[in-house]
Amino acid sequence: MRFSCLALAACSIGAPALAQSPPVTQSLPSADELANRDTVTVGVGAAVVPDYEGSDDYRIIPAGAVRGKLGGISFSTNGTYLYFDVVPSSGKLDLDAGPIVGARFGSRRHIKDDVVELLPKRHTAIEVGAFGGISFHGLTNPYDTLSVRLDVLHDIGSAHKSTTFSPNLSFSTPLSRTTYVSASAGAEFVSNKFADYYFSNAEVDSPSGGVLLPAFDADGGMKNWKASLLLNQSISGDLLHGFSIFGLGQYSRLVGDFKRSPIVSQRGSPNQWIGALGIAYTW
Repeated sequence: MRFSCLALAACSIGAPALAQSPPVTQSLPSADELANRDTVTVGVGAAVVPDYEGSDDYRIIPAGAVRGKLGGISFSTNGTYLYFDVVPSSGKLDLDAGPIVGARFGSRRHIKDDVVELLPKRHTAIEVGAFGGISFHGLTNPYDTLSVRLDVLHDIGSAHKSTTFSPNLSFSTPLSRTTYVSASAGAEFVSNKFADYYFSNAEVDSPSGGVLLPAFDADGGMKNWKASLLLNQSISGDLLHGFSIFGLGQYSRLVGDFKRSPIVSQRGSPNQWIGALGIAYTW
């Protein structure tokens, strides 16, 4: 979680869309024109994230992201993951599919909790996989999008060595030529191997006697649910080009054994928050 928000903050910034009519002297691109044009948005800023997943200690880290479309191939960062949508846009109903590659940082190094820091360190998980879903356009205006997606990822490194499943639902729309909002909700389902790697622990005893942390054996299943809201505001006149500022807030809740794990129930919290602010530029 140390770098879990490096790209999350700007995962939807600068979407090439418009909603309200511009001044009479300006022409309004059609939704099809906007969907097929090449564009790249890069954002940088700062984020507040938990020390580790389940921690109640927070730290400030750099945040950055990229999103765009070139030659009909869409790409975007979401958290520490890079997505490629290789299915071209086809109108009001789109099929979304493509590969995902990224990393899960959960080493628990250099954290504030002295007890959790005594537990064995964890490796960075190198995860690859794919996503598939459907996007509906033009539900409330010609430029909005409602998407349903399933992400499937597997650790090919030396960390949890298992597969995760994440269903997601999102709705995004411009409110004007200068303001864009996106709301999303999702969950993550993991295996027993994942739960054991990150949320199980042996008993941790105090050098002076007593138990600092009781032993716990976590089982897999639904790990958490989450909801987020992003706002992107142009500061140079148009979301289609130039500078904008963005802000993001996300809340997630650990459930089941992940909530009951002592590193969460005794040393942290099942309530997890992420916030980010930054600036972006769209070409």
